[in-house]
Amino acid sequence: MTTHTKLNDEAGRLSALHRYDVLDTPEEQPFENVVNLVQQTLQVPMCAVSLVDEHRQWFKARRGLGVCETGRDISFCTHAIQQTDPFIVNNAEEDPLFMNNPLVTEDPHIRSYLGIPLQTPEGYNIGSLCGIDIKPRDFQPHEVEIMKSFARIVVDELELRQIASSDALTGAMTRRAWCEIAEGEIKRAHRYKRKLSLAILDIDHFKHVNDTYGHPVGDRVIQFLANLCIDEKRESDFFGRYGGEEFVFLITETGEEESKNLLERIRKNFQDSPIPIGGGETIHCSISAGIASLREKEFLPPLLERADQRLYQAKETGRNRVVVYSN
Repeated sequence: MTTHTKLNDEAGRLSALHRYDVLDTPEEQPFENVVNLVQQTLQVPMCAVSLVDEHRQWFKARRGLGVCETGRDISFCTHAIQQTDPFIVNNAEEDPLFMNNPLVTEDPHIRSYLGIPLQTPEGYNIGSLCGIDIKPRDFQPHEVEIMKSFARIVVDELELRQIASSDALTGAMTRRAWCEIAEGEIKRAHRYKRKLSLAILDIDHFKHVNDTYGHPVGDRVIQFLANLCIDEKRESDFFGRYGGEEFVFLITETGEEESKNLLERIRKNFQDSPIPIGGGETIHCSISAGIASLREKEFLPPLLERADQRLYQAKETGRNRVVVYSN
């Protein structure tokens, strides 16, 4: 079945982009390999895997470009994502759309551009794979076809990356994926001076559950808690399985008090919910949680450590409670 390109749904396009959780993440070899191939095949000085966010284009991988993002208002790629076909500029100095663009009149002095929309399986153009030259150029049909193939590789890799970021048992983010996202969100919070909180929670007396009822029941308890947390979280929050019965919650745009309210709601719902364990039987379990809010110039390891200190305090003072690290 052919996917129809959705060009007039910007909210849906942005949602599709954000679902990949890829913005502001570190370099990853598959994408680096693609830009290497583009540069070698097209013999261009510049190329990029460009993802177009609401107000900027951000480069997941790039060659020959000295910045990792530019404003969307001046980007060539914002025009590429409005197309169903490859977007080609043969001579930017003679193109009315670009002749006065600062990327043309100033560094990096773009003259020609080939952009292939990065189309998701749902039909949204979330960015482009682009090759850029500093001289006018007629891109040949075979070069365009090669770039289309490379663009499909990029989208396939994003899809695989998303699958690999989910924990098989719970559907929560894996530890690795969550840490990558958390690092990016922390940088964003510092850049825009926004609030951000982090919570660590785990299931009380979980070893007793496994020893008494067996590991399959333990897995059901873990799944039950994960489902509850996923139902409670907002779209802008990030929930991950940190290991075993321990989970992490990155709560964006939110300070200590609101974060505590969220975790208290989860704690109470989990405590009050009978968990089916088979044979018509149910059990009740509880969680403990520690919360820390982001400090100025603080990054992930110390933030995690402070939240973990409060989780330990919750355990030491009776369990089934939420403790906040007060700044």
